[in-house]
Amino acid sequence: MDNDDFRKWSHRAADWGADYRATLRDRPVRAQTQPGEIAARIGLSAPEEPEAMEAIFADFERDIVPGMTHWQHPRFFAYFPANAAPVSVVAEYLVSTMAAQCMLWQTSPAATELETKVIDWLRQALGLPEDFSGVIQDSASSATLSAVLVMRERALGWAGNRAGLSGQPRIRIYCSDQVHTSIDRAIWVAGIGEENLVRVPTGGRWRSMQSTALEEAIQADRAAGLLPAGIIASVGGTSIGGTDDVAAVAAIAKKYGLYLHVDAAWAGSAMICPEFRHFWSGVEHADSVVFNPHKWLGAQFDCSIHFVCDPESLVRTLAIRPEYLKTQGRDGIVNYSEWTVPLGRRFRALKLWFLLRAHGLETLRQMIRNHVGWSEGLASRLAEVPGFEIVTEPMLSLFTFRHQPCDEQRADEHNLALVDAINNDGRIYLTQTRVDGRVAIRFQAGQFEATEADVDVAFDVITEIAARITTETAR
Repeated sequence: MDNDDFRKWSHRAADWGADYRATLRDRPVRAQTQPGEIAARIGLSAPEEPEAMEAIFADFERDIVPGMTHWQHPRFFAYFPANAAPVSVVAEYLVSTMAAQCMLWQTSPAATELETKVIDWLRQALGLPEDFSGVIQDSASSATLSAVLVMRERALGWAGNRAGLSGQPRIRIYCSDQVHTSIDRAIWVAGIGEENLVRVPTGGRWRSMQSTALEEAIQADRAAGLLPAGIIASVGGTSIGGTDDVAAVAAIAKKYGLYLHVDAAWAGSAMICPEFRHFWSGVEHADSVVFNPHKWLGAQFDCSIHFVCDPESLVRTLAIRPEYLKTQGRDGIVNYSEWTVPLGRRFRALKLWFLLRAHGLETLRQMIRNHVGWSEGLASRLAEVPGFEIVTEPMLSLFTFRHQPCDEQRADEHNLALVDAINNDGRIYLTQTRVDGRVAIRFQAGQFEATEADVDVAFDVITEIAARITTETAR
């Protein structure tokens, strides 16, 4: 592809992207294909000779797009959003074109210095104190792994990386049962082991860790010769929005000298709104915090902000400095590859810079406030419809509900059939979870371009399909 062809196809791709975004409401949200259907359309091996771009692009439109679930669809109410505001997409065009490897200051000074600035913009926007700095990770999974590694190293006197874990005391990490499964993976990868992830009992509306149970678990482990190292608190857990009392957990972490990491991957974006900050009251006492602008704030995936109070501990845990990675003649610079597990780093700060400037914080706040209000309204409407039960009240824009069939013994089966029927219909997309062992259906509003009318469609689809399958079951 020469430069003229590159220009032509770049324009073609941009035009396709604009048309795609403009027609999303006309598409089913979830891919309506069967397993193996797309693979059957793709060649068995790579071509030996070049193929024309016209043919490749046509195959993309015919064979690939129908097999995609449309995460930017305004009626995507499943999981959590993975928003890509159009201005963020434009920034990613530029990043992809430059294709810079931003691992060190010297390999792209602007990338490093812009990252430092936009992280501080976000720190201010979230109301975090000045002693927090941070780094852009690819995802909250990587941020949490980094935090767990710091917990491990601090508890072992920085001997884990050097000597390994063999012969060391068993390290213990504490969390509730509402945390994301990325915490389990971090424990695995860090070599701590699933058996040493202590699930603390929860209670209350937000399924918070019980402070007394947390403290008792720490004391019991110490008495048994185990080594408590850290606590992972949840703010807005994936299943039902489980949220810990961060202030209470922080007080216990301080009392026992444990590292506290706060996982606010989804809910953290809402903290740009001062009225929602009570959900993480006490966060200023955490050692590290993660939130994902690529979820609710509009930055294209991947983009996760990992705030830390003590960057030296993070660097001491992760940095390796061979001669070829040293920056000669420059003191006091930041090399963000020393703050992350991967050495290679994309220029993720650019899309945040574009996004925050193009929309401004107040526009983003209003979007989040709308989503919260619309979700609360939908929960209230469903609660008034006979046969529907709100299982967990809205935590920000996330709530769960259940439809009660005539045969209570088949409630789980009925609700799984309901969510499948809703998703097969194509107008909206929802997911299921389990609350206290029983199936419930999740709803969250968070797509960047969703409107109140889209949430109204969700009400219509949910109630219409519930009535239909109830009638069909009764026959």
